[in-house]
Amino acid sequence: MSYPEPLDLSRLRVRLLAERRSLSRLADILVEPAEDPPPLAPELADLADECAARILEARARRAGVMILYGAHLIKNGGQLLLIRMMDAGWVTHLATNGAGSIHDWEFAFHGRSTESVRENVAAGCFGTWDETGRYINLALLLGGVRGEGYGRALGRFIYQDGAFLPDPAELERQIRDEPDHPLTAARADLLRHLRQFDWKPGPLMLLHPERNASVLANACRHETPMTVHPGIGYDIITNHPAFHAAAIGRAAGIDFRLLAASVDTLDGGVVLNIGTAIMGPQVFEKAMSCVNNLRLQQGRPVVHDHTIYVIDIQDGGGWNWDQGEPPRDNPAYYLRFCKSFSRMGGRMRYVQCDNIAFLHNVYQRLARSLRARSLRGPADDEEDA
Repeated sequence: MSYPEPLDLSRLRVRLLAERRSLSRLADILVEPAEDPPPLAPELADLADECAARILEARARRAGVMILYGAHLIKNGGQLLLIRMMDAGWVTHLATNGAGSIHDWEFAFHGRSTESVRENVAAGCFGTWDETGRYINLALLLGGVRGEGYGRALGRFIYQDGAFLPDPAELERQIRDEPDHPLTAARADLLRHLRQFDWKPGPLMLLHPERNASVLANACRHETPMTVHPGIGYDIITNHPAFHAAAIGRAAGIDFRLLAASVDTLDGGVVLNIGTAIMGPQVFEKAMSCVNNLRLQQGRPVVHDHTIYVIDIQDGGGWNWDQGEPPRDNPAYYLRFCKSFSRMGGRMRYVQCDNIAFLHNVYQRLARSLRARSLRGPADDEEDA
């Protein structure tokens, strides 16, 4: 047998996004934070109370509050909940997977997202949507020459309704004059991309009519760290001639380091892992190990006194994680998201609940606390102090 040649993705035939039968419309799914959230069972309501209180305590002591979420939080319309939490300063870091960023971009640009995997894979058109692959890959390449990670680069592209494309001749000059510059590889990748797809230098205007509902764009607006943790071949931006694995890997590498920097703020902090059974626990445990490695070298204690809420709808097996890790013959042992986070120090609470319902209830409790404080006034706070 001869070793096969890699598939030539430059020959893929792509279609306009408007031609796709999109299954979700932003106007239909978007959850309004001010509306009453779905009621929770008493034990879940108690956990929502506890979670909101922990977040307020963490922010009062300037500890980090991180939210790691999967794509379904965006597909289910939770964008405004995350944005309002950023507006109020209750969250200090957001992280998602590649799919979460793609749905965010498609809703901001197209107002619609999601397609039938079964139908479109069989037809050879799953993920082969021109604008999605063309502009997300371009945004990451442009972010690369600014030293930006995935979340920052794509958030800036949405927030600014496009970007400024550099002159290829200038990129070539920079590469020639500064071959050892840290951005040389990123400049070379962008130069090749601009020439391959005949992008003209200057302003590229691409309107995102729904950018106010984009978590990425609002994170850019607030300068809140927003990181994206993709896998090569996981996401539909692979299915496009503009797919650029090096740009994705470079951007994801920067974002991992940013995530780790935020893990270093978690003494007394809070983590919400919402609907991400793989990305969240996997990147978090590596980041935690890196942080503790550096702290121990500096003679500092490892990250401590943090609380982790893992929110998912899977059956938790009835295991009380406060008792420690279940034995191997218990099905709960194989809930990777619970097991990984239970090993991260601090305290892990598993919340078996719909992700929107729980986050909406936590948000409402935080909002009530903010309203109560504003009604009391600063004088009352001084007396309490």
